[in-house]
Amino acid sequence: MVYSLALLGNLLLASAALAAPSSRLSARLERRRNGQQSKPVNRLTNGHEVSNVEYSSNWAGAVYDSYPSGTFKSVTGTFIVPTPKAASGSSSGSASAWVGIDGDTCGNAILQTGVDFTVTNGAVSYDAWYEWYPDYAYDFSGITISAGDSITTTVTATSTKAGTAVITNNTTGKTVTKSLTSTYALCEENAEWIVEDYEEGSSLVTFANFGTVTFTGASAGLISGGSIGPGSADTIDIEQNSQVLTSVSTTSTSVTVSYV
Repeated sequence: MVYSLALLGNLLLASAALAAPSSRLSARLERRRNGQQSKPVNRLTNGHEVSNVEYSSNWAGAVYDSYPSGTFKSVTGTFIVPTPKAASGSSSGSASAWVGIDGDTCGNAILQTGVDFTVTNGAVSYDAWYEWYPDYAYDFSGITISAGDSITTTVTATSTKAGTAVITNNTTGKTVTKSLTSTYALCEENAEWIVEDYEEGSSLVTFANFGTVTFTGASAGLISGGSIGPGSADTIDIEQNSQVLTSVSTTSTSVTVSYV
């Protein structure tokens, strides 16, 4: 579903101003003006699901989707920033690695934070962002990201309508934090580690060849106490135009998403 700009007035994001460093590529600026938005998972029914692997047009990664509301309060994971390449037949592309709460069985809200990696005619750029869907994604200011950096992403729900998004560049030592509120309540029933083909305007961006993203130290904090790793989460691969574009595997502490 495409949400109108009028919907933004119903959201109470704290200080949700778009911050764009002067070094941002002009094409990236234009995409931000057009409105980037992560979307709930779009699962596909294609008849070749195996084991606990499912397929989606926009999400690849691991998702807990069988827990009741009021289960998850936080999600975290660390990954090495890849160098994206344009997919065969394209001159540009993008993808986004993020962690989040909700967006699968609960599609009315998602608290998430992550990093976009974009290639445009051979030029590579990166953006750290936060989002409380159904509002759009907004860039963090005051943090720079380069290929090979170690990035830790964490979201924490302090209530169903408030939370924080935190990104730490472990390579540079810089941390940025955003406190968020929304009128759209989380269910707190999904936890996920995702590489996404996200949406700008009303369509998906061209999906970049991102190589491999591995979320290490991956865990989801429980409202009841303690935490769980992604080892028993369902895995989702991206399929577009009848072609599977990713391969996902998990361990008790990691999620690996590879472009194939």
